[in-house]
Amino acid sequence: MSKLKTHTTNYFDTFIQVAEDSPAKIGEIPPTKGSEKSVANIQFEMISEHPYQYTSDDVIFQTYATRQGFEKNELAAEREKFFSKGQPCLRASPLTKRYGWGVHSNSEGKVALYGRDSEEYEKYSADDKVDTVKAMRSKRA
Repeated sequence: MSKLKTHTTNYFDTFIQVAEDSPAKIGEIPPTKGSEKSVANIQFEMISEHPYQYTSDDVIFQTYATRQGFEKNELAAEREKFFSKGQPCLRASPLTKRYGWGVHSNSEGKVALYGRDSEEYEKYSADDKVDTVKAMRSKRA
């Protein structure tokens, strides 16, 4: 069996700033709507409850797996299949586009959230040792 080519969404020593067109002035906790968790809810819980524990790939895949309802024994194969195609990174996350959260990836690619109104957000935005990228805009310029 051939090994599938693996794509990644991971960044290293990088800070993803909030999208220019985000309406959020502060880091907002994504609201829950009904019993199904949204992409924003799943990502927010994973990253905010476990800062610097997961990579972007972990968060992106776990969000997908949760929404698909995979069993534990399916996860490894499904993850390989999932990353055989390119996937949108956290620059396209509703957290960075809509809810006012910056995402810092450390040297190991592990991520943490910082609200747009926080000191850490300002610190990472100005840090020369960290690459900064903007989140994707929601609307075309």
